[in-house]
Amino acid sequence: QVQLVESGGGMVQAGGSLRLSCVISGIIPSFDTMGWYRRPPGKQREMVATISTGVGTRYGDSVKGRFTISRGSARGPVILQMNSLEPNDTGVYYCSVGYGVNDYWGQGILVTVSS
Repeated sequence: QVQLVESGGGMVQAGGSLRLSCVISGIIPSFDTMGWYRRPPGKQREMVATISTGVGTRYGDSVKGRFTISRGSARGPVILQMNSLEPNDTGVYYCSVGYGVNDYWGQGILVTVSS
């Protein structure tokens, strides 16, 4: 069983920074892909950033140059450093990891950016 626990969310003013962390526990393999996704209010879930073995990092267009994803190892943790936050970054952020056809998700953590 794989468990993911996100932390570091909260409320911040526009222009501020937050650092999200995802700790993985249980019987865990080396994950191929690790990433962060978000669901803005009233919208569908979208990719924020991913880091994949042999591929490297990918970012959603709206966060390029402001967010940075990193990981301790292929077993976590997964970190999302968010700088220059904007009100449009508000949403529930989810950590996700996968290997092969299996993927796992955290419960999500709320990030609120006020103007």
